[in-house]
Amino acid sequence: MPRLSRIRPFRAFAARLVPLGIVAAFWSGFVPDIALAQQSAIRSGADSAASHALTYADLADLADASELVLRAQVRKVTRLKPEQAPNLPAGMARVLIEARTQTVLSGPAQGETVRYLADVALDPRGKLPKLGKAVVLVFARTVPGRPGELRLVDSGAQIAWSGETEMRTRAILTELLSPDPAPRILAVREILFVPGNLVGEGETQVFLQTEGNAPVSLSVVRRPGLPKTWGISLSEIVDQTARPPARDTLTWYRLACSLPRTMPAGASLSGSAASVRAAAEDYAFVMRELGECTRSRPPVERSR
Repeated sequence: MPRLSRIRPFRAFAARLVPLGIVAAFWSGFVPDIALAQQSAIRSGADSAASHALTYADLADLADASELVLRAQVRKVTRLKPEQAPNLPAGMARVLIEARTQTVLSGPAQGETVRYLADVALDPRGKLPKLGKAVVLVFARTVPGRPGELRLVDSGAQIAWSGETEMRTRAILTELLSPDPAPRILAVREILFVPGNLVGEGETQVFLQTEGNAPVSLSVVRRPGLPKTWGISLSEIVDQTARPPARDTLTWYRLACSLPRTMPAGASLSGSAASVRAAAEDYAFVMRELGECTRSRPPVERSR
């Protein structure tokens, strides 16, 4: 792997962070509450447990917000001075990390060394945990014009590496980078219940607004004497034979983690009160079938 040309001595680089304005480049849009709330920063003796506690939604949030995902080994850690880390929550430290790139899971190729800021939880004595030689997964964006410098997608987007966590992350990235991934859902556009000819028969169609205006719709079918069935269509055709997405897949994540838990007021186009009530019941049925979008950390802010 090629070396970055003439990397500055690490401690001198850290000391010049504030006058050069590099903190802003590394950490644009930082929200201090994230670091305190998530408590998922790398900690000595708790790395494996922290990474295993991450849910599918946690990893999907991180991967979906990232330009670059890589595995790296920490080489040097320098704690920033208080004036270089304003509004940092108690019990946390902001550090500048230099790490050796091991492999890039997705995104542009990187040199041998990468640098980034991260917030980590202090030990009970108020000391930094021992991060030297720790292997981590890094979810980040590149810093324009600064090769080798990264900006984490949030303050805890350096997570402890394990083979299982990398495997789960790779599966998510495979779906995200597929030619036709499930689109991001922005809102419920409209819902329509159409009664059938028989008592107890009918169909509810839910049309979703998506990023890029890609077609996504849900259908719930009622038949007399049979359980309700539902499915998702990722095309212009509303297919009554559509099936629900499997749990812990990108399509499931898009629905379970984006849709409101109850039908939005005014979304139903159904005429009668009974039809509006049926549409709301069918929407609630879909949300129960999807289950909760469980997270162990706050969702990642995707805006750059």
